[in-house]
Amino acid sequence: MKRMTHSIHPKTSIGHVHLKVSDLERSITFYTEVLGFEVTTRMGDNAAFLSAGGYHHHIGLNTWESKDGHAPLPKNTGLYHFAILMPDRKALASSIQSLIDHNWPLDGAADHGVSEAVYLRDPDNNGIELYVDRPQDKWPRDKKGNLVMYTEPLDIQKLIEEESV
Repeated sequence: MKRMTHSIHPKTSIGHVHLKVSDLERSITFYTEVLGFEVTTRMGDNAAFLSAGGYHHHIGLNTWESKDGHAPLPKNTGLYHFAILMPDRKALASSIQSLIDHNWPLDGAADHGVSEAVYLRDPDNNGIELYVDRPQDKWPRDKKGNLVMYTEPLDIQKLIEEESV
């Protein structure tokens, strides 16, 4: 493996947590009524996104792979992925380029309207999202002003080309 030095941008931070849950309604009740988060977006009966202070989401909950499932056994992980918020598109493009340079596989890349993201796994198979937010005034909203998130393909080669200037 070709070894290259890459310093991640110093303003990089960890963003939201996305959890696999067995019962979406039970989890929403806990996070909203017990902890005080608010639901910002729902995707039918399969997923919900929660936040504090009007952010698009700090916590994602889904039953895509875990509906009626059991809690992980001891020593097993329980996260769908953890997210690392990049300060801008240039920093995201730089990190993607580093992954490419190291032949590190990506699980996917998506445009969510509120953000652009790439997904990968660490050596222990933990999911990671590297993402950058769009400005809040560019977030997609319906006619009532409600946040409308979505998942569309993200052209990572285009992103790298646009930000390599």
